[in-house]
Amino acid sequence: MVNTSNFSKRLQKILDFYGVTATSFSEKIAFNRSTISHLLSGRNKPSLEFVMKVLQTYPEVDLYWLLNGTGSFPTASKKTSLHGEQKNNPDKKQPIATNNSQDKNPANSLNTKAIERIVIFYEDGTFKQYNTCV
Repeated sequence: MVNTSNFSKRLQKILDFYGVTATSFSEKIAFNRSTISHLLSGRNKPSLEFVMKVLQTYPEVDLYWLLNGTGSFPTASKKTSLHGEQKNNPDKKQPIATNNSQDKNPANSLNTKAIERIVIFYEDGTFKQYNTCV
């Protein structure tokens, strides 16, 4: 049996994970906004059609986790945003790619090259740029 209170918490966790509102979520899975509202408030239990659309639209959602809280969310090791872009897992360290021509003689490359600017990109699409003072 599905506990509506716990189900609504798991549904809210899905919305938070993907960073979507109830309205955009309802559009994405092609369901009425009122249905999503009733599910989030715990008024209604989810239909089979609703559960299937969530699972088809968001493959990281595990059926057993969604229905009764067993298992984990997300199921995939890489997180996927609403637009299908893969996000880097911040817990894993990733090697920095280097140019092989510079690795041959590192002493010369340090003396001849200077940092022009540093750009930091954030997950929300914004960035900061730092320029050197010459």
